Amino acid sequence: MQKYGGSSVADAAGIKRVAQRIVNTKKAGHQVVVVVSAMGDTTDELIDLANEVSPLPPARELDMLLTAGERISMAVLAMAIQNLGHEARSFTGSQAGVITDAAHGKAKIIDVTPGRIEAAIGEGAIAIVAGFQGVSQTTKDITTLGRGGSDTTAVALAVALRADVCEIYSDVDGIFTADPRIEPRARKVPRISYEETLEMAAQGAKILHLRCVEYARRYDMPIHVRSSFSEKEGTWVVKAEDVFESAEGSTEPSMEAAIITGVAHDRSQAKITVVGVPDKPGEAAAIFRAVAEAQINIDMIVQNVSAAATSLTDISFTLPAGEGQTAMTALSRLKDSVGFDSLQYDDSVGKVSIVGAGMSSSPGISARFFEALSEAGVNIEMISTSEIRVSVVVAETQVEAAVNAAHAAFDLGSDEIEAVVYGGTGR
Repeated sequence: MQKYGGSSVADAAGIKRVAQRIVNTKKAGHQVVVVVSAMGDTTDELIDLANEVSPLPPARELDMLLTAGERISMAVLAMAIQNLGHEARSFTGSQAGVITDAAHGKAKIIDVTPGRIEAAIGEGAIAIVAGFQGVSQTTKDITTLGRGGSDTTAVALAVALRADVCEIYSDVDGIFTADPRIEPRARKVPRISYEETLEMAAQGAKILHLRCVEYARRYDMPIHVRSSFSEKEGTWVVKAEDVFESAEGSTEPSMEAAIITGVAHDRSQAKITVVGVPDKPGEAAAIFRAVAEAQINIDMIVQNVSAAATSLTDISFTLPAGEGQTAMTALSRLKDSVGFDSLQYDDSVGKVSIVGAGMSSSPGISARFFEALSEAGVNIEMISTSEIRVSVVVAETQVEAAVNAAHAAFDLGSDEIEAVVYGGTGR
């Protein structure tokens, strides 16, 4: 199973290059199924078009429009492969048997019935599948899977077809210890566990989407993150016990000594503080129930100790900045019933996280992280932890300094410039 991102098929030259790589894989004796994203910025352009003709595009029709991007990619890629003398057949998500729920724009895969794909590869053809899309089991309408949907399509098909590996091709050579746009000494990670990858993705790393990794972990499907612009060995995402085993043919050094695998950051966060909340049972529940009913996912939560004189406390939490105003509107309706004093909103924040399975058995990791931030003059506003992650909220202007400081503090850098973003997007 191979998946190619939008930057890999951005133009005719890219499509021809990808077609040759697919044919080479076929010539090496493999059965090949390919998932493609829309060309370059096609999806964004279609969204802009929809917004120009309708201030609030109907969700069903928007999905019908957006799936056109991947259909273009699959068809022209199939043409390019056939031009190289190999049979290729293109399939939409619904033709490929990707069955979803009915939630337009953010549908979840509930089943994959790849009968037509199996028939195609059984007859010696290369199957090209449009990513990011499926068909609702109940309404039979075309649906889209939301951000990262093509990655999820690829893993789900790989599982259904019992593939040996799901190769995810983008325009970087793998997963790095930090975003190379911020940290030029970022080093490629040869192998990383599903759990660490999930934490990296959840904390802002863009190379793989959360749902894709969750699906792979559930069914133990190895993911090989590679660049379509080079022949270099990429990063293998595998179960934890396989992390320290060398990939076949790999000459990468062992990561066994690594306590921290990488540093992730996210500039798309906002922070809301509910000031002066009465410290009594049910108040926090009411606040977060209102946020949940607005369909907003929250991340970090901090509640202060209530002041003895007033029995009032402050509750702060982070959420996606794009949903900040929706949350503020929902919470404003609670002011009289909950009795809080005011709401504060700050979208000039960012999140920086260190991730690594080794920290669970290594004391002093948080102290080293916080000391590095202090020495770099970075002020910490909020802290959140898991067994293999420590995250902080800082001012947006200090995100880059925080990433660099953490990367240096845990000796994650390389002496050589390893990270190259061939296509300019990192996807």
